[in-house]
Amino acid sequence: MTLETILIWAVIGLIAGWLASAVVGGGYGVLGDIVIGIVGAFIGGFLFRELGVGAPFGGLAGTIFVAFIGAIVLLLLLRLVHRAQRT
Repeated sequence: MTLETILIWAVIGLIAGWLASAVVGGGYGVLGDIVIGIVGAFIGGFLFRELGVGAPFGGLAGTIFVAFIGAIVLLLLLRLVHRAQRT
């Protein structure tokens, strides 16, 4: 894996994580947004594959969209777990 690949993953993760945090809420900071976006990319890829649908558009924008959807799912799951621990 090259440095360029790592930087692309980080940028995609940052954008997707930041967008998901803006929609769902939560403040995890830059590093947290990157992690949420990268994990969200895996979750989104899994969900899209299992549902048999593709990204609505190709290229980098499609990758960010799939990661964004996965990051939203991840943040909602984290919120549920956090609430369950409070009660």
